[in-house]
Amino acid sequence: MSNFLPNSLVKKLGVNPLFDTDAFIKIHEEGIRATAIRLNPNKLEDCPFPNAGQVPWCNVAYYLQDRPVFTLDPLFHAGAYYPQDASSMFIDHIIRSLKLHEGSIRALDLCAAPGGKSTLLNSSLHPESLLVANEIIKTRVTILQDNLMKWGNANTVTTNNDPAAFNRLPGYFDLMVVDAPCSGSGMFRKDADAIDEWSEANVKLCSERQQRILVESLSALNRGGYLFYSTCSYSPEENEDIVDWLLDSGDFESVEIAIEEHWGIDHTNSNKHRAHGYRFYPHKLGGEGFFIAVLKKVGEQETFNRKRIKPEKSDVPKGILDNWISDSTSFHTFLHHEDVYVFPKMYEHDLKYLQNVLYLKNAGTNVGKLSRKELIPSHALALSNHLTKDFQSVELSLEDARNYLRKENIAVDTIGESLQGWTIAIFEGKPLGWMKVLTNRINNYYPKELRIVNL
Repeated sequence: MSNFLPNSLVKKLGVNPLFDTDAFIKIHEEGIRATAIRLNPNKLEDCPFPNAGQVPWCNVAYYLQDRPVFTLDPLFHAGAYYPQDASSMFIDHIIRSLKLHEGSIRALDLCAAPGGKSTLLNSSLHPESLLVANEIIKTRVTILQDNLMKWGNANTVTTNNDPAAFNRLPGYFDLMVVDAPCSGSGMFRKDADAIDEWSEANVKLCSERQQRILVESLSALNRGGYLFYSTCSYSPEENEDIVDWLLDSGDFESVEIAIEEHWGIDHTNSNKHRAHGYRFYPHKLGGEGFFIAVLKKVGEQETFNRKRIKPEKSDVPKGILDNWISDSTSFHTFLHHEDVYVFPKMYEHDLKYLQNVLYLKNAGTNVGKLSRKELIPSHALALSNHLTKDFQSVELSLEDARNYLRKENIAVDTIGESLQGWTIAIFEGKPLGWMKVLTNRINNYYPKELRIVNL
């Protein structure tokens, strides 16, 4: 047995005669982890680092030869990619297998922070889909909001609610992703503290919490919709047993997802209903411990009453966004305090529904602040995929880009003499944020709360 892994867990996994206990222990003792990134398709086409090949179940993700210091890379701050464990990226394969990317849907990422699965959903689903990303813990909502902002799409809503709040939206979502809080055994290589905190009592506690989260929120899933249930735990009590518990209700059926044998993913079946599950073990593939199951809702479900809402007249001055937003006519514009937001026009009524029953942290893209009927552009607009493509910009060197991200002064001689006013600072063609070019200086508008403190 291992000297540091919980023996009770290792023994339970070893009950399966096909499980290679020695290889499992060895990979944890070696501590060597694969590093992977997933590209933002709207911002980057090729992997920016030396890579060791594509993640087989996600065609925009790559294993890296070495782990870079992402904080020092301007492309990371531009939202051009997201560092994410490869196992979690299997959701992209599920979406494509179910053809959920072929038409617009309403999706909920219920336990979303820090945002890896939310940004994946935002890329993998049809671009006209609506994504609601929720996080119950207030201190974690900010990082979720920041990551979605960097991803650059306006079809997202960030919320801060208990899962029970979503019962107020019966039958509203076509897809629910529940990456449930768990005992964390799949993260033993990533987080050594998780080993000390693990116990069978905590597994039981997490299983009960997972059931509460599901029972209080699943009415929000429409009949015919899909539930992706996942954890970073190896314990059956948090995985296959939860799936069996869901199937006991008669409201769901298990969905099988085709996988390639050489991927190294274990296709499991639950004890009671023989439901399909997918386990990821670090000794068999390039990723951390992970479990996911797909269920389709087949039971009757009352649906949310989509009352017709009379459109409100926008307080945003007409035409003020024409020089900032490409295809501004496809967006609903609204004011929140002095800030102007854009949100997909096709979901204008949905925004009202969500506002009526949820606490929203952000909706759409914050374009900027109105000041005497002029717009002071926001950082979110600089990173937005909807910013007009011909806005004036300045390409910065790596050194200048890092200085910009530290919110330091940028020398005037780095700017062409013809430029004046609001200008996008870019690195390798990717926007980093705003500068304002004046006659004898440049004002750096990179947000103080996001600046790199140490290089």
